[in-house]
Amino acid sequence: MSPKQQRGAETADRLLVAALQVYAESGERGVTVHALGRTSGVSLGSLYHHFGSVDGLMNALLLRWLGRLLDELTAAVTASRTARTGVRALVRAYLAFVQEHPDAARLLHSSYADRVGMARARQLRDTQEARLSPLADWVQAHLASGELAPLPVPLVEALVMGPVVATARRWLSGIDDVDLDEAARVLPDRIWRSVSP
Repeated sequence: MSPKQQRGAETADRLLVAALQVYAESGERGVTVHALGRTSGVSLGSLYHHFGSVDGLMNALLLRWLGRLLDELTAAVTASRTARTGVRALVRAYLAFVQEHPDAARLLHSSYADRVGMARARQLRDTQEARLSPLADWVQAHLASGELAPLPVPLVEALVMGPVVATARRWLSGIDDVDLDEAARVLPDRIWRSVSP
């Protein structure tokens, strides 16, 4: 990477870090050109050069953290030998990610992310294909071996991810009736029962 490319990558990264910080402090409406410039120290021109718009920056931020979450989930399930240990590892990895990166998790579980997901579902799936394929392959392999209940893959995904996402959203909303450590102990076996053969 040339020095100019390195500086460009560093500028883009500063903008992404600033966008998450501003989003965490002020919510979606607080993510303005002025707030991003003040927080990042980066010029307005650089923002438009690298991302095209504030919306482009927010989409890149969403993809960055979605990619990190998918990488962690993939690492968790592919390191597991059985479907049961894989489901357990996935649930625990998801909840650990939420606890370790609450600002990013709030973005991933936000109405903004929901709107982007609904409007660009196929595009998001296509851009994350390399990260989604190992997870889909893992599910398919365990369906084929009979370790998972013979259900369509989207239903397996809903049964596994639905309770985890609902728990994460509740915790992220600030309701103090959810303990993520307790959820990490209780949910894996409960979820496993819903997908076991």
